Amino acid sequence: MRRLHIFALAFSAVLGLFVGGWAYSAPQSFYDSFPGVLGSWVSVDGRFNEHLIRDVGAMYLALAAAGIGGLLWRNQAVFRVLGIAWTVFGTLHFLYHALHLEHMTLESAIGEMVALGVSLLLGVLLLIPERRERERLAA
Repeated sequence: MRRLHIFALAFSAVLGLFVGGWAYSAPQSFYDSFPGVLGSWVSVDGRFNEHLIRDVGAMYLALAAAGIGGLLWRNQAVFRVLGIAWTVFGTLHFLYHALHLEHMTLESAIGEMVALGVSLLLGVLLLIPERRERERLAA
C-alpha cells in the first residue's frame, strides 16, 4: 500500500504544480485555455477574475508543496492529512462542476468530470491505511 500512497502523493503534487503554476503565473492564459488540449473549461463559466484565479493557483501550489513534503517525510499521518485535504477539496470541486455542466460541450464535460474524478480519487487513496495498520486496528 505504501507504493500506492507514494504514487498518489507524487501524482497529486505534479497536478498541483501544473494547475497551480499555470493559474498563478499566467492567470489570463489559464482562464482562456485551461486545460489546453481538452478545450477551455474556465472561461465558459463566468468572466475573468485575476484575483480569484491567482488564489486558486496559490491553493494548488500549497497542496503541491505539502505533497512534496509528504514525499520527503513518508508516514501514515502525513498521508492521511494530505488525503483529507485533497479529498475535501476534490469532493467540493467535483460537486460544483458536476452541477454546472450546462455551458460545456459533451466532450469537455466528460473530460472535466474524469479529470476531477481522478484528482478526487488520489485524495481517497491517501486515506486508505497500510495493511499493517488495518491488521492492527482489526485486532
